Amino acid sequence: MKYHVKNILFLVAVRTFFLSFLSLGAQNKTINTPPNIIVIFADDLGYGDLGCYGHPTINTPSLDKMAAEGLRFTQFYVGASVCTPSRAALLTGRLPIRSGMAGSDSSGNVLYPRSTGGLPASEITIAEALREKDYQSAIIGKWHLGHKEGFLPLNHGFDYWFGIPYSNDMIPPRYKTAPLLPLYENEKVIESDPDQRLLTKRYTEKAIHFITENKDRPFFLYYPNNFPHTPLYASDDFQNKSRRGLYGDVVEELDWSVGEILKTLKSLGIAENTLVIFTSDNGPWLLRDVEGGSAGLLYEGKSSSYEGGYRVPAIAWWPGTIKAGETTASVAATMDIYATALKLADVELSKDRKIDGSDLYPLLTDSKKEVRDIVYYYTRHQLYAVRKGAWKAHFTTRPSYKKEVPPKEHVPPLLFNIENDPSEQYEVGQYHPEIIEELKKLFEAHLNDIEPVISQLDLGY
Repeated sequence: MKYHVKNILFLVAVRTFFLSFLSLGAQNKTINTPPNIIVIFADDLGYGDLGCYGHPTINTPSLDKMAAEGLRFTQFYVGASVCTPSRAALLTGRLPIRSGMAGSDSSGNVLYPRSTGGLPASEITIAEALREKDYQSAIIGKWHLGHKEGFLPLNHGFDYWFGIPYSNDMIPPRYKTAPLLPLYENEKVIESDPDQRLLTKRYTEKAIHFITENKDRPFFLYYPNNFPHTPLYASDDFQNKSRRGLYGDVVEELDWSVGEILKTLKSLGIAENTLVIFTSDNGPWLLRDVEGGSAGLLYEGKSSSYEGGYRVPAIAWWPGTIKAGETTASVAATMDIYATALKLADVELSKDRKIDGSDLYPLLTDSKKEVRDIVYYYTRHQLYAVRKGAWKAHFTTRPSYKKEVPPKEHVPPLLFNIENDPSEQYEVGQYHPEIIEELKKLFEAHLNDIEPVISQLDLGY
């Protein structure tokens, strides 16, 4: 009997050692094999536009499945509520006011075909930073960070680009002096006025080709689709299919595109080594009426500092690392993608500049973790609102894209409990003067931390 017990104990010890060895090997594999990173960035998609965010008539089975297999965010924020500064924030991990990618009183909100500025060469994008670890990087879709020489994606760390340089509506007759919409491959215009009905399919094919070609090495794919920004276009396979009309057709084709990319990752056997994040550059363009999207229960939309402009749908997917079917109410932001990508690739953040993003990995693996509790809401170069924890103070407000309505300053600022009142309907400042004072101090301290730089959006405006 004693001999039998000793044998059992010996076998248990051997098994424990063997499992520990396998675990160590798995850890080493994770360290030595940096994950692939894919960011899919919709254009003007609202918080309420997906099935998994409650839309009643737009069918998004691929994104719903992505959420069921991954992590869905309910408090995910952009770095700005319009195109150009929002994209700069994502790719640099920095507030646009720091990089010169925020507008001023004498410029527009974004870059235009007549603009001569762009993302400064001194800014370090995700693509540029990941080169240190031999990542192959591509952008498939809309750039909108400068279309003049020196500002295009290949000047900012990307190895390949297929797409358009700015918004798909920046063409004649709306912009009389603009050329027809150019379609680029790398730094060459390969088509003028491409058939926009086919763009999502072409983007999908290019994205799948890039993934397939780089399946045996680490890659970063940035896929900023230029829809559902207006004008809206869908291919024949999706036209007149959605109960939501053309806007629904466009979103459903975008959903199909996401599904094709996820299927490709699975078929190539690299899904478990690939982090995919889907989100939007800002809230919906409400002034487009039925051709614009929905912010759901949130107030206002694109270009506004209200939640409907800044809070967007977001889903993270990484089989084997992110627990399936989780939803998180923790606050996160597109700027956090920068810090997360560099951490996963074992690249150190630059110490010569302020990085406003935080590493999301703790939240991706534990949906209850908190990685940030502060959000700054800018309109152009002006700080309009601040959130800390559950509380948000509006120091200035302005309706989304209503230029005839001047900004309105609030003294004292408007105060909302965003956790209890995400629609920002019930102002409660009179009951919490101490919270207002705390947010005032945060507001002032942040402004003191900002060093003035030239607005690239002023150049050529």
